[in-house]
Amino acid sequence: MASSKEFLNFVLEQCGGLSARPMMGEYLLYYGGKVVGGVYDNRLLVKPTPSAVALIPNAPMELPYDGAKRMLLVEDIEDRELLEKLFAALCRELPEPKKRK
Repeated sequence: MASSKEFLNFVLEQCGGLSARPMMGEYLLYYGGKVVGGVYDNRLLVKPTPSAVALIPNAPMELPYDGAKRMLLVEDIEDRELLEKLFAALCRELPEPKKRK
């Protein structure tokens, strides 16, 4: 099931600096130019970095799609303060994107 545009827009409204790019019916999420997670089947999933796990320690790990690596499910998408901290921490921790040739 593809994610709805309404759910994506709600997630984007919750956190300034967050942007999305469509990918096969779902959406990759970018913060500070880095891929931090995605919207899959109307679920907000983020990369399980140490800082993300520390901020949402009880978050379940879920598969975004078959064959993918598990990601953290962000259940409280209405907590703007948590989302800001989470995405800022992810951005600091993730490596810079590789330059395209």
